Amino acid sequence: MSQRNEAAGQPGPRLMPLPEEQWDARTRELLAFAPHDPGNRVPNIFTTLVRHPDLYERFLPFGGQLLLKGRLPEELRELLILRTAWNTGARYEWGRHVPLARAAGVTDADIDRVTEGPDTPGWTDLQRHLIRAADELNREATMSDATWEALAEHFGDAELIEIAMLVGQYHMLAFFLNATGVELDPGFDTRRL
Repeated sequence: MSQRNEAAGQPGPRLMPLPEEQWDARTRELLAFAPHDPGNRVPNIFTTLVRHPDLYERFLPFGGQLLLKGRLPEELRELLILRTAWNTGARYEWGRHVPLARAAGVTDADIDRVTEGPDTPGWTDLQRHLIRAADELNREATMSDATWEALAEHFGDAELIEIAMLVGQYHMLAFFLNATGVELDPGFDTRRL
């Protein structure tokens, strides 16, 4: 992962977050619904994405559905997001989701294992299949029959759809974050990357 980021050679953001003094009435309205960090700070992902207000307005409900109202247990959702962040070299995504993963019950040992892959000892069978699904979706844009069937033993149709959509959505976010160079917000780190 670090080789990918180093190869990009970006010294800083290609697009800066939109400064508050440039927020018009619509921007203020859109950002009012964004999750805020302590101190009421709006995270860089949102203040950068809002430079395209129409896209931002459509993105937030979709992303929120997957993150806050999805059917997957929080712990499993965060494992999928972290593996996607690892696979795509998305430092921002990783840095923001490690604390969310911990809050959802993901252990530091599991976070370390995310960086090593599905065949690393210590995973449950379900966790192994989910990490493998994230890897296959990243590489092949699909899941193998074996992975699909293994997950289908644990999940119904809606959850299987959500797994693919979750990985795809965080893959898309990684493209945006990496291409624009969104910087990680204060108080978050990427030490494991």
